[in-house]
Amino acid sequence: MDVYFLGTGAGMPTTRRNVSSLALRLYDERGTFWLFDCGEGTQHQVLRSPIKLSKCEFVFITHLHGDHLFGLPGLLSSRAFQGGTTPLTVFGPTGLKRFLETAFEVSETHLPYELHIEEIQEGVVWSDDTFSVTALPLEHRVPSFGYRVQQKDRPGKLKFELLQEHGIAPGPLYGKLKRGEDIELPSGELLFAASVLGEPVPGRTVTILGDTCLCENAVRLGRDADLLVHEATFLEEKVESASEFGHSTAMGAAKVASDAGARKLVLTHFSSRYKDDDQMQQLLEEAKSIFPNTVLADEHAVIELD
Repeated sequence: MDVYFLGTGAGMPTTRRNVSSLALRLYDERGTFWLFDCGEGTQHQVLRSPIKLSKCEFVFITHLHGDHLFGLPGLLSSRAFQGGTTPLTVFGPTGLKRFLETAFEVSETHLPYELHIEEIQEGVVWSDDTFSVTALPLEHRVPSFGYRVQQKDRPGKLKFELLQEHGIAPGPLYGKLKRGEDIELPSGELLFAASVLGEPVPGRTVTILGDTCLCENAVRLGRDADLLVHEATFLEEKVESASEFGHSTAMGAAKVASDAGARKLVLTHFSSRYKDDDQMQQLLEEAKSIFPNTVLADEHAVIELD
């Protein structure tokens, strides 16, 4: 599991940064990736990356501002030409369905795969046996959501010494025990899976926030997260502008990470006013003054979960 950044700029693209998009890659866990936001030009960024659109399973849109959305119709259309045949679900705020259906109708675009559009409310928006995704509203100029991706605890490792003592050779029975299923031995004895499994492996949590001012829901979504992705549009000297336009400063993002008890903070969504490395370093230093384990996102950067 890791996060691959496709666009880290705010508002409009620059020669250094594209607008918002990132991929949560779950290749080991699911063989797929999930896309979060899809600003204009995202599909071009994908072409410059190792990511294959055919492996996109879900798209989560945080809000309907163009720098987070305008690339979506084109990307969904291109997916079909890049071997994407499996169903895909897009999650996002009310209005997303009308936006996509209008774009496809006017352009006479017909997708050869199943596309499901889910307009969300706060709460759990998707869940299965391995993951759940919770959305909560943030504070921005338009309805904006943050997403908490929670991997569920996994079974512990098999205690091979005990299995050998019971005369169980590697094979299908190992799989049943690993899944927590009790088995009957040839002697008629019932072997409980819990007796041969180690402690469950805690699942990991990734929180990805849309545009937002400081708010309690950002802290709730980021509670004890292994990785928190938070916008940092401005330096602290522009805190009034940040508040006026519904954005955060780097220092504000660090306060959220600290209050939430997150383990690592990644800053993204940088204003185009910050063009040089010294300014970017200033953003980083402001955040680190409050939350030391902070890094800056960049185009095509990969952030792995510890």
